[in-house]
Amino acid sequence: MIETASGSLKPALGELSQGRPRAGFFSRVGGGAKRWLRGPSPWLNLLGLVGFLVLWHLTTRVLKLPLFVKLPGPLDTVKEWFSIQPVYGISIFTLEYYQHIGLSCLRVFLAFLLATGLGVPLGLLMGWKKTFSDYAFPILELLRPIPMLAWVPLAILMWPTRESSIVFLTFLGSFFATLLNSWLGVKSIDQAYFRAAACLGASESLIFRKIVWPGAMPFVFTGLQISVGYAWFSLVAGEMLAGEFGLGYLIWDSYILVQYPVIIIAMLTLGLVGSLNSLAIRALGNFLIRWKKRESGQ
Repeated sequence: MIETASGSLKPALGELSQGRPRAGFFSRVGGGAKRWLRGPSPWLNLLGLVGFLVLWHLTTRVLKLPLFVKLPGPLDTVKEWFSIQPVYGISIFTLEYYQHIGLSCLRVFLAFLLATGLGVPLGLLMGWKKTFSDYAFPILELLRPIPMLAWVPLAILMWPTRESSIVFLTFLGSFFATLLNSWLGVKSIDQAYFRAAACLGASESLIFRKIVWPGAMPFVFTGLQISVGYAWFSLVAGEMLAGEFGLGYLIWDSYILVQYPVIIIAMLTLGLVGSLNSLAIRALGNFLIRWKKRESGQ
């Protein structure tokens, strides 16, 4: 009966689960990158970055607006960032710079892994099973609005080490975004698919594999992109309060020591690394939900 249902579900449900592609992940990513480079987007992106640098220079060094007069200009920041002998000891040529980046990336990776491992299954289950959602949703709505900084005292009390407290705070920022988007992904699936599967005698596991998971995947990967951004937000605050290394700690320590160019260097590094994280998740998501593009004719 299960085999018959499995064979019948494909035409009835629009073949939500597709076979493996001929081209691999890296081939598809490379092809997408080539198409992007041939289009107008790279030039528009470059123009936007140049405009940002020009505006930054004008506000800090030419017009010297009151709000920006104390900030370092782009030339001062780039000079320090790429200096072999930096004035404040932080540049691309110093080992300490990469120690800060490496530890922050490790913390985000651990927190993001935990948030994905817990948030995605819970979100899918909440969207799929109304009874479970009725139990879990009030708790979620009670905890979700609490600011991450409000968790700092409890994190210090709960976890035995400073490192585990930082990972926990980073996890909180990432977890709720992952869970909510996974939940919304299941809720967005047309109920006709579930009714058709039930009429065909599909098992619970088959419904999950053929309907719930593929149908929710676009929302899940959108949530993961948002989630990794929230992880970096939370990490910086956690490192400012309890860290000894990391980009958040570097930002706060540089402010205390009046090393303003280093603040900008750490912020730009954080933005660059975070953008690369989001880009990697987006590429993986586009590869795994390629059937969605075929449905929309892209």
